[in-house]
Amino acid sequence: MHEKRFDGEIDRLRAPERVQRLEVERVVDLFLEKEATGAILDVGTGSGLFAEAFSKRGLNVSGVDANPAMLAAAQHFVPGGDFREGTMEALPYPDQTFDFVFLGLVLHESDEILKALKEVLRVVRKRVGILEWPYQDQPFGPPLAHRLNPDLLADLFLEAGFGEWWQTDLSNTVLYLLEK
Repeated sequence: MHEKRFDGEIDRLRAPERVQRLEVERVVDLFLEKEATGAILDVGTGSGLFAEAFSKRGLNVSGVDANPAMLAAAQHFVPGGDFREGTMEALPYPDQTFDFVFLGLVLHESDEILKALKEVLRVVRKRVGILEWPYQDQPFGPPLAHRLNPDLLADLFLEAGFGEWWQTDLSNTVLYLLEK
């Protein structure tokens, strides 16, 4: 939280952006599997940590967030990015616009997860990555995290139309990788 990159911004950041333990570079490398070309949509771009990491790997980055302040922060760190206000249930892009779509700690905020997954599938050509809080049986912790049972998600991934998926457990999060 004392990182110079966020001077003057930290009070406006939501909880996921304040988690400095996230291994951003490792998550990005696992998601891309060393692929360094293409266009990526960063859904829930937040303060731009992931958008910035994708941009450093040579990708054309777009981003969506419901919070205009977060979009402005992301635009500051990825000046060439196309950042738009929106939600994962209604992405403001045509079909198959992006090679990759990345959802960073936002799926648990959706009341219509299946609808969100179908919308993401609509705009992607190759792969979707979903970074989420780990499953919890307890009714506390990150909002709605207790609902995201991996078995439930597996059923939703298939119902949405993804061909295959797998997960990688990280220190404080889980990265789901979905193939179209």
